[in-house]
Amino acid sequence: MGKKAVVIITAAAVCAAAAALVVRHRMRSSGRWARATAIIKEVEEKCGTPIGKLRQVADAMAVEMHAGLASEGGSKLKMIISYVDNLPTGTEKGLFYALDLGGTNFRVMRVQLGGKGRGIISQEFTEVSIPENLMVGTSDALFDYIAAELAKFVAKEGQDYQLPPGRQRELGFTFSFPVQQSSINSGTLIKWTKGFSIDDAVGQDVVAELSKAIEKQGLDMRVSALVNDTVGTLAGGRYVNGDVVAAVILGTGTNAAYVERAHAIPKWHGLLPKSGDMVINMEWGNFKSAHLPLTEYDHSLDTESLNPGDQIFEKLISGMYLGEIVRRVLCKIAEEASLFGDTVPPKLKVPFILRTPDMSAMHHDTSSDLKVVRDILKNVLEISNTSLKIRKVVVELCNIVATRGARLAAAGIVGVLKKVGKDALKDGEKQRTVVALDGGLYEHYNEYSKCMENTLRELLGEEVSESIVIEHSNDGSGIGAALLAASHSQYLGVDEA
Repeated sequence: MGKKAVVIITAAAVCAAAAALVVRHRMRSSGRWARATAIIKEVEEKCGTPIGKLRQVADAMAVEMHAGLASEGGSKLKMIISYVDNLPTGTEKGLFYALDLGGTNFRVMRVQLGGKGRGIISQEFTEVSIPENLMVGTSDALFDYIAAELAKFVAKEGQDYQLPPGRQRELGFTFSFPVQQSSINSGTLIKWTKGFSIDDAVGQDVVAELSKAIEKQGLDMRVSALVNDTVGTLAGGRYVNGDVVAAVILGTGTNAAYVERAHAIPKWHGLLPKSGDMVINMEWGNFKSAHLPLTEYDHSLDTESLNPGDQIFEKLISGMYLGEIVRRVLCKIAEEASLFGDTVPPKLKVPFILRTPDMSAMHHDTSSDLKVVRDILKNVLEISNTSLKIRKVVVELCNIVATRGARLAAAGIVGVLKKVGKDALKDGEKQRTVVALDGGLYEHYNEYSKCMENTLRELLGEEVSESIVIEHSNDGSGIGAALLAASHSQYLGVDEA
């Protein structure tokens, strides 16, 4: 055999080996895609929310509401009596303050209410951050700091704000931590959350603590109402629209509050309020039902959370967790299908690195090459050189997780409407029922809010859904508290004119 023949045979062998490598790579690649597709398909099936399942969730929500109203601890839903029995009517008049403490910042606000037909004449607020040392210090130190900032704000009251002579200023206090309320303006702190840890405040009446600090500042101000942010949203919604019956927050966390007939609350042992109504703070994030479509990713997220077994509904539908569920699925695809290369990108293993605003931006990407998805994968997860095919998988996954959350949120709302008898039309009745919604998730994640509203229509049917209105109630936790100070003012009836 000559040299020429050897070269030809060697070249042929090299070509054959290269072809074999290409075939093997393609087979491996198609195997990876088959596995990735199988994982996505399984997630889609497990996250499924057919209309029948959603009706079961709505029914379960209504059943749990009944149980929570019957006795303390009777349900995963706390169904907390808020002591708000007078919601604003739009006729309130005068100067009122609000203090909103719910995290590392707090806001103080003032509003001048003009009375019937005039609404809010003017409003101003300031936001103050709380020094870290005060979040783990003493009760006195925290409330003294807040009262000092409040006093500074009151000192800047301008000509637009008029307090009748001889009157005390009145304040609504939004306190978004677990509290056992005992009246409209008293409540005992059960525990701190959100990075606060002030032991000597636990078990104390937070209104008494704030009032003591206000007095030290020489400020003549009465705390008229202690409210949670969802109850504040309900008050803000009702002030603008008398048909508001419930409020839902869909933000980092989630909650709902609604107006209940006082005689339908078996665990209420006080005198029935004159209005006959009582606002209930559901704490619906803690809702749990066998009908909720849970996946292995939800179970692992819950197990590794700070509150395993609690807030299951919140972990499925709220902004804190949606991006994290997507990350967990992507991590599994990276591990089992090597979608992002032979090793799992280190950043993909970091819990909560993929925030829901990033997920929303990817879900809303309409560019032909999904540029936004490419940039977020690169900048947040340090995954470069992704193909369009991979980016499409990511968008599909965002859609699956957001759709489940939005449809379950709609089922929750239908459960509340069912409990108050607004889920069906009564003969000859032309009713209009309004649900006030607030929260960044609802406000900014358009695909989520659109899907939720479409699902509401699907669940209620065309005729009933025409009478149900979702209204965005912006900043209920601030203005709502001031409005509740007005509707529970000590001067009510003194000058109705």
